[in-house]
Amino acid sequence: MGRVRLGAFYSVLNKLFDLAPPLLIGTAVAIVVEKEDSFVAKLGIEDPARQLTWLAVVTAVIWVAESIFEFLQKIVWRNLAQSVQHELRLDAYRHVQGLEMAFFEDEDTGQLMSVMNDDVNQLERFLDGGANSLIQLLTTVLAIGGIFFWLSPAVAWVAFLPMPFIIWGSILYQRKLQDRYKSVRTAVGELNADLAGNLGGIATIKSYAREEGEAERISARSDAYRTSNRAAITLSSAFSPLIRMFILAGFTATLLIGGNLALEGQLDAGSFSVLVFMTQRLLWPLTGLGETLDLYQRAMASTTRILDLVDRPSKIVGGSTVLGTDAVAGKLEMQGVVFAYPGHAPLFDGLDLTFPARSTTAIVGATGSGKSSITKLLLRFYDPGDGQVSIDGHDLRDLELRSLRRSIGLVSQDVFLFHGTIAANIAYARPDASEADIRQAAAAAELDDWIDTLPDGLQTIVGERGQKLSGGQRQRVSIARAVLKDPPILILDEATSAVDNETEAAIQRSMEHIAEDRTTIVIAHRLSTIRNADKILVLDKGRVVESGQHEELIAAGGLYAQLWAVQTGERPQEVEART
Repeated sequence: MGRVRLGAFYSVLNKLFDLAPPLLIGTAVAIVVEKEDSFVAKLGIEDPARQLTWLAVVTAVIWVAESIFEFLQKIVWRNLAQSVQHELRLDAYRHVQGLEMAFFEDEDTGQLMSVMNDDVNQLERFLDGGANSLIQLLTTVLAIGGIFFWLSPAVAWVAFLPMPFIIWGSILYQRKLQDRYKSVRTAVGELNADLAGNLGGIATIKSYAREEGEAERISARSDAYRTSNRAAITLSSAFSPLIRMFILAGFTATLLIGGNLALEGQLDAGSFSVLVFMTQRLLWPLTGLGETLDLYQRAMASTTRILDLVDRPSKIVGGSTVLGTDAVAGKLEMQGVVFAYPGHAPLFDGLDLTFPARSTTAIVGATGSGKSSITKLLLRFYDPGDGQVSIDGHDLRDLELRSLRRSIGLVSQDVFLFHGTIAANIAYARPDASEADIRQAAAAAELDDWIDTLPDGLQTIVGERGQKLSGGQRQRVSIARAVLKDPPILILDEATSAVDNETEAAIQRSMEHIAEDRTTIVIAHRLSTIRNADKILVLDKGRVVESGQHEELIAAGGLYAQLWAVQTGERPQEVEART
């Protein structure tokens, strides 16, 4: 608030000095016409020439002061606008980061980008100039009103007669603009959403030769945005011309009434000059009120969207217990877990699972059986509707979220790499890691030989989402990232589902190395990658239908044996004979 008060103070002084020239003109006219009887002569300067010299000095001082305070108010308001923009965007981003994963699955990324970027910028634009304009307009009305009633109350009421109509018109326009700018903000959000989605899916668009179709779809969105803007522009553009009609009435009345008073000797020439100039200074800035209100309504529509986002509560709230990574044994349990995605039938209905500490447990099953949903529950991306998920006996809902997730490393089939270097992506969980530690993690993921062939080595740029790397290379960078994090619990979610056999073998060796002496959960589609797991859980429609080691499950001839036969072509009897 201190900067707001300082900016307002500079704005008021800037406008007061800006209003001084009409007074100086009136004083100059009085000196020339009245000479020794002028207002300045009453201050003790009787010689007209000396009066003009004194007036010139005062003029110079006023102009310099006006320029200084204009500079100061712009510095304060613009820096304040930048600070508010920065803090509001950061607050919105921090809040969004804390929302549950379901929010991101329901919301469009483009809409979120529109709120955190374009809407925040709209507020910055208003603070950059609109706030100062409103303060200076109020200062103008009060200052000139005082001067008018001091010089000639009979003329003052005529000059101020248009003001109620202008204020009424401003309020009316404000209400009408409000709804139109809400439509504009919604339309631009939808346009940004489609643009972001298309740029992210450009490979799919090209592969299906859908460039023209997508261009037409973006054109339709852009045209909807243009139409929404056109409706708001039509209304806001009509404001200033209508205000000018009221200004014309006020200025003409001042000219006629004040002129007649001067002709009758009831008003001196200098005062009449001041009134004529001041009427213009009073009413003409009101033409800019339309633009200021336009900025204000855009800012308010944007602010509403920002606050709606910031006020949205997170459905996943961390507890107070801090889980020390060094103290984690790594035993995970799911007891009586009931879970369903919003709008879907229950996936788990009383699921019981145990993942022993410092052992490797594999989860297999058909698509949709619930394998990846277990990962989301263990990381507390979602909470169960009933039952409990725990780590070392602690209910996950009692744990501080960051300490929980620092204890778990995730290597997913959908690898996300940030635009930057290989080194920065490997060290994502430990930004302060040394180059030696990064190279050691890369070696564990069997990346070191490949990195040594690159001209820039670890400093090679991977591109957005790692697009400059192959699928296998991205997966190994992800494994190296988990190795460097060194969590007591490691989850490998379909980590080899999208790579070739050679890369799969390399990744398998890496996983066996990093799984030592930690709790490891391997979610796999390729059964060959989990043959050596301490325990294999077979899921079907959200239930564990089989449990055991590879040979036991093959011998049982159940669902696991059927999946194995489909993938390898071997019958269970053949496997038993070889083992």
